[in-house]
Amino acid sequence: MIPATEVVEARGLIKDYATGLTAQKVRALHGVDFHVRRGEVVALLGPNGSGKSTLIKILLGLVRPTSGSCSVLGGKPGDIGVRARLGYVPDTPDFPGYLTARELVEFHGQLCGLSGEKLRQRAAAVLELVGLTAAASRPVAGYSRGMRQRAGLAQALVHEPEFLVMDEPLAGVDPHGAEEIVRIIDAIRRDRRTVLITSHLIGPLETVCDRVAILAAGRKLCDEPVSRLMLGDGFTPNRSVLEQAYCRVLDEAARKEVVEKS
Repeated sequence: MIPATEVVEARGLIKDYATGLTAQKVRALHGVDFHVRRGEVVALLGPNGSGKSTLIKILLGLVRPTSGSCSVLGGKPGDIGVRARLGYVPDTPDFPGYLTARELVEFHGQLCGLSGEKLRQRAAAVLELVGLTAAASRPVAGYSRGMRQRAGLAQALVHEPEFLVMDEPLAGVDPHGAEEIVRIIDAIRRDRRTVLITSHLIGPLETVCDRVAILAAGRKLCDEPVSRLMLGDGFTPNRSVLEQAYCRVLDEAARKEVVEKS
């Protein structure tokens, strides 16, 4: 039985994909252990092809691991009861453009079992949280990328999930929009909700993340509290300390690989 303090507990995750006409196997995850504790905000970082998306899909129950075990909110990923308790913000929100933000959020609220006055109140509350109250009656087709990201966040929060998964919420967002999304994440954190974020834009996450896990080539290189990761020497002023720590971890892993192969 998963401990009450653990929202995600994954051990030894291996995922192989068959590619090409010969169904040649490509390994996306190499025995990854991963956990998220209740109330944490965790950043899952890594370069393209590192396995982040595969890990997220396993946690959401969208793909099954080739081997290893994974529990989410004490249950099996993909179970209806588990899905009802989590929210998901996709990396490229692609909502029906004819819906207004209010209609979009209320629709997702209905999918999660909300109705009547409670649904209307929750929709109004999350639209206010993400700063879309004034634009709530406009079709999302006319929204900017940053506004669509905030609409995606609103639909993920309408049912008050225990666990929120955000896949690249800062992608394609201008600096001001990124600040707004980080502000929203900080408000969610103060509400003691559990959040997992993947992102290539690292700097803005320094102030809202408790822990950082770094993947590369399907292997976990690092899993540390932000405070400990940022204690290293040799950081450059006027640059994101977390971004520098991330690059340092990847550089050290690359040097180690060269030494092992030589």
